[in-house]
Amino acid sequence: MEIDSKNWQILDALQQDARTSLTALARQVGLSVPSTSERVKRLEEAGVIEGYRAVVPPRKAGYTVTALIGITTAQPDKARLLKLLVGRREVLECFHVTGQDSYVLKVVARDIEHLEAFVSSINHLGETRTSIVMSVPIPARAVAVPAGAVPG
Repeated sequence: MEIDSKNWQILDALQQDARTSLTALARQVGLSVPSTSERVKRLEEAGVIEGYRAVVPPRKAGYTVTALIGITTAQPDKARLLKLLVGRREVLECFHVTGQDSYVLKVVARDIEHLEAFVSSINHLGETRTSIVMSVPIPARAVAVPAGAVPG
């Protein structure tokens, strides 16, 4: 699917506030409500928009520690590790990566003891390296038009 300049305007607006009404969104991007609705529907059907979520700061939900955990695991253990991780609420994201680690996990924990227990629960499946997040100087951002791309 081609993401033209109007689609990028819609994506920008929805990434900033997914709860915006279709009327407000149409006004913001300079299209009619039916045209805006159709574009949003096509973006959803094409998988460009995968879903809508509420953003909940982990600290507000009782998690005081965020950590990035790299784990190197042998090929035979990868499926078991992923099955274990899918069931763990602490795991916010899991990245399959190149380099020294097999996966890098973004996890949250109530406190250091909780983090230690989590790491202990996966250590039997590989070697881990844990980095505790001190602060987030650049928080998660919206996906923007790729540099050099000229949307139609």
